[in-house]
Amino acid sequence: MAGNHLGVLNALDGAKTQWYHFTAIVIAGMGFFTDAYDLFSISLVTKLLGRIYYFNGGIKPGTLPPRVATSVTGVALCGTLAGQLFFGWLGDKMGRKRVYGITLVLMVVCSLASGLSFGSSPKGVMATLCFFRFWLGFGIGGDYPLSATIMSEYANKKTRGAFIAAVFAMQGFGILAGGIVALIVSAAFDHAFKAPSYAVDKLHSTASQADYVWRIILMFGAIPAAMTYYWRMKMPETARYTALVAKNAKKAAADMSKVLHVEIQAEEEKVERLTQEQSNNFGLFSKEFARRHGLHLVGTTTTCILHHVIEKYCHCEIFSD
Repeated sequence: MAGNHLGVLNALDGAKTQWYHFTAIVIAGMGFFTDAYDLFSISLVTKLLGRIYYFNGGIKPGTLPPRVATSVTGVALCGTLAGQLFFGWLGDKMGRKRVYGITLVLMVVCSLASGLSFGSSPKGVMATLCFFRFWLGFGIGGDYPLSATIMSEYANKKTRGAFIAAVFAMQGFGILAGGIVALIVSAAFDHAFKAPSYAVDKLHSTASQADYVWRIILMFGAIPAAMTYYWRMKMPETARYTALVAKNAKKAAADMSKVLHVEIQAEEEKVERLTQEQSNNFGLFSKEFARRHGLHLVGTTTTCILHHVIEKYCHCEIFSD
């Protein structure tokens, strides 16, 4: 079996756990960390948005209209679905490294733009916020498959499952970071800008500077995305893409020789033979693909959807009181 595989891929599969494995975990994991922060931080500021833009002196000062609340919290998930399909396909065409950089730049720009949402009326602010949140979700959707793919293609056979699980686990830390940032920013503004209690003065119980709070919380998501971009651009393209898709055996061998600190042969003839064999395989939309992997695809998609729905619902319930 080893004779049918490239030496560079055999070297990756059989490599001992090294420092570069943990570097890949951190870089790919920071992508998931940022994804979770950006997706779920909006749940922390919806009550504040309702209090700033839709307060009418009623009993519930922090309530967004149902349609607005649904749009603000759900539009990013719609963008995520579109981004997964588009960037997952683009990553196979242009390479994981280049497309991953595009998604991170999009996330940085849209995180900042979400905090800078403008408008002369509440509807205007919410409309621009939803616009930028959609494109933020579009970038997040690209980060999801690319981060997992990068980790799986860098990992060895023995610990691949554990490393990918570690990357996915960073989502929990992203959600936790969102709560911590929200608490710190809120406490800082509460200490700096005093306002009367709601029971004493309903109209002025929310300081005018509170409009900066939700903006800072959302914009903070640009920081880990920018850091991830810097470190990801220092890593080489994955050998599996470079050798089997880009068909550049020399570059794949050179890149992985630096990473693994071993000498690896290019094996250009074997690359041509393997890529020719792959070109005769079944396609994504073929009956053979559906027969072999259709059930896996449906099961994975259903699990991801349920995961996001449950996580989103529970998160909103926790911070709604």
